Amino acid sequence: MDTTVDLDMFASRVERPDDGARRTAEERWQELDQPRGGFGRLEELGSWLASVQGASPVRPVGAAKVLLFAADHGIAELGVSRLPAAGGTARRVREVLEGTAPVAKLARRYGAELRVVDLAVDAPEDEFPEEVTRFRVRRGSGRIDRTDALTPDEAARAFAAGVELADEEADLGTDLVLLGDLGVGSTTVAAVLIGALCGTDAAAVCGRGSGIDDRVWMVKCAAIRDSLRRARPVLGDQLALLAATGGADFAAITGFLLQAAVRRLPVVLDGVVSAACALVAQRIAFRAPEWWRAAALTGEPALAKAYDRLTLTPLHEQQVTTGEGVAAVLALPLLQAASDTLAEELFEPAHPAAKRTPPRLPTAAELLGKL
Repeated sequence: MDTTVDLDMFASRVERPDDGARRTAEERWQELDQPRGGFGRLEELGSWLASVQGASPVRPVGAAKVLLFAADHGIAELGVSRLPAAGGTARRVREVLEGTAPVAKLARRYGAELRVVDLAVDAPEDEFPEEVTRFRVRRGSGRIDRTDALTPDEAARAFAAGVELADEEADLGTDLVLLGDLGVGSTTVAAVLIGALCGTDAAAVCGRGSGIDDRVWMVKCAAIRDSLRRARPVLGDQLALLAATGGADFAAITGFLLQAAVRRLPVVLDGVVSAACALVAQRIAFRAPEWWRAAALTGEPALAKAYDRLTLTPLHEQQVTTGEGVAAVLALPLLQAASDTLAEELFEPAHPAAKRTPPRLPTAAELLGKL
């Protein structure tokens, strides 16, 4: 895997979605025998799908993939989460792989494939399948309030892993990525990145994360404050920022989001972690957010600030705070409905078989006569 990172390249390679396809989709909405605007936000979603697919009629979303980036964070040692710092992330990864985690159940329900990528879980590599750990950069990360999360080389490797993952998914034919994360302490890291990029203080971005009480919130707020002091001097270098106060999962998600935009692969952001990475990616390629949609607000103040900066409006308001890609998966039926409503089949059968006269069924009298 080539770990050479040229961030400037993304600014020129990320193009805008197809405005012509968007306009054609908007015209097709008017062809439906429905009140103007009768489909509400599905109309905007359908038009967005047309633009990112570069096609109208829209192709139905039929190859969605839930992609979960997993890593442990040294800042969790301070007890900033209700989840255990030791073994908490590994347990969540196992539950997803076993199919017992809520996100795994929802993915099955809505027909989406699911993939877990271990970037820095603090567990032996042989604890998970090789397909899960083949992009692992390190085991755990540094405590960002006092030391770097990653070395510069590790940050570059993680970023390159995200780029490679985006290429893999695009080549596999994935048509929509539902992005999530698994990691104890990750909301603290996300708050640091968002606070640094939005120029706010710790209290303005410190949320309740896993459901912490007031005492733990104060510990978390102090950790964010100290980490922000370390983040601000490297704000001009996005890879250095991810190394200093991010983590392997954050660097990989950032690389994934940028290369997904290059490959014209639309992405649904799940929560504060993916939103923090999206903010970093926006600094690198300002057009990239046009390829993303936000799933929902979670009550995290940092998330609201990030979506405001990215000018993204959440797709639903289910008040899901669990993370792990659940909010993103819940947005999938909306996107499927938007694509299905605009698909060719609703205007003209797409396949010759759909135009055939259906076979004649026996009447009730004929059926009774045979009894």
